[in-house]
Amino acid sequence: MSTTASLPLAAGVAVAAPARVKWLTAPSSDAWLEQALAHPELLLIDHAHCERKAAGVALQLMFRYPSDGELAAVLSPLAREELEHFERVQALLERRGHALRALAAPPYGAALAGQVRRGEPQRMLDSFLVAGLIEARSHERMALLAAHSPDPELAALYGDLLASEARHFGVYWVLAEARFSREATVERLEQLALAEVQALTGVLADPGLVRMHSVGVG
Repeated sequence: MSTTASLPLAAGVAVAAPARVKWLTAPSSDAWLEQALAHPELLLIDHAHCERKAAGVALQLMFRYPSDGELAAVLSPLAREELEHFERVQALLERRGHALRALAAPPYGAALAGQVRRGEPQRMLDSFLVAGLIEARSHERMALLAAHSPDPELAALYGDLLASEARHFGVYWVLAEARFSREATVERLEQLALAEVQALTGVLADPGLVRMHSVGVG
């Protein structure tokens, strides 16, 4: 997984990014893909929740660091785009006769949140990198769904969102590297990437609990 050479962060703001950044240390498994393809409506509902949560993460960081003007300039449009994605997925659910409803969340998000250190500035770095890891995994799994879904409408949806998902995890990398040394950022990302894979390691006992971030790496 890599970022592009230059990432537009907001209107009039562009920051150079490293040519390649390795985010994920293990790919998603065939088992996860099979479960996801067998329950497309569950993935859609969970996807809607993921987009809304991603918008919330961006807003939370803006409120946590209110004196960082560049952070607000970057994350405000990102949050809006996440909400636009939520609205798009919700509209598709409604057209298909599926109501948005609460789903039991996998332990993935909580496991990664537990890796965030409490003291500053480590908390800021970890928050950026955890958000980026989640976006990178979402991107990887959407790419699988875009390539393998037998439903043309769903394949098109996931394919259309790939570019913005890649941009999002790139944004979090740029924010981290702009505030911390590259060495510190890479070292911590490597540590968190291992924890990310650990959070996805295991066997899903009930395939009906498949989620965008349910267990399944290989």
